[in-house]
Amino acid sequence: MIKIREIDHLVLRVADLGKMLHFYCDVLGCSVERRQEEIGLVQLRAGSALLDLVPVDGKLGSAGGAAPGKEGRNLDHFCFRVEPFDEAAIRSHLLAHRVDAGPLASRNGAEGEGPSIYISDPEGNVVELKGPPAAS
Repeated sequence: MIKIREIDHLVLRVADLGKMLHFYCDVLGCSVERRQEEIGLVQLRAGSALLDLVPVDGKLGSAGGAAPGKEGRNLDHFCFRVEPFDEAAIRSHLLAHRVDAGPLASRNGAEGEGPSIYISDPEGNVVELKGPPAAS
């Protein structure tokens, strides 16, 4: 059984980063947590979660195809923080439900760098299952 604790982060593909930063920071009160210019990522703090903005013309954003609209999606993936994060049990559970799981990788989330696995829902939406941050 997988027990979801909360949403860890959302990743939005954006056509106009400036307008989106204005809206989420100035209008809604998020703050810039970190930037990864080399892959085109701006992470915003949204309470206990993160909201990641990736320009559609950047390295990460261009992987999603066309800009948001009829022919392109703007949500890259969403992430559930899973606790406990028992990789073998998670994989066994997913396999029993005929869900393919990607490789385990260390990825950054709202609580820091830690283990995660990507899966897809029946309509192709990417879901990240995220474990706790690695011990320092």
